[in-house]
Amino acid sequence: MTSLPACPKCTSTLTYEDGQLYVCPECAHEWSKVATETPAAVEDDVRVRDANGNVLQDGDTVLLIKDLKVKGASSTLKAGTKVKGIRLVAGGDHNIDCRIEGFGAMMLKSEFVRKV
Repeated sequence: MTSLPACPKCTSTLTYEDGQLYVCPECAHEWSKVATETPAAVEDDVRVRDANGNVLQDGDTVLLIKDLKVKGASSTLKAGTKVKGIRLVAGGDHNIDCRIEGFGAMMLKSEFVRKV
């Protein structure tokens, strides 16, 4: 029998698995199985990668790989647009904050860029 981790909220040992989560029946706390893995494994999962699989870092320069429609703007961002000095962010539906000349502040997904 495999031992399940104790609840991080109330330290109860009566936890059980529910799909990709661990659940505590005493305090109803749910947490991801990934959160209980080793720090090295978690660190590898949170790296932001471009469309080609290269690891991105703050301050990198990237190119857009496809035309992107911009909500609220009359024009689109064209493929090949160079974006300098990106900033990586955690969470949300995007993972890159940047400033694009002619458009201003933008939020991009890393799957639409490649590292220069």
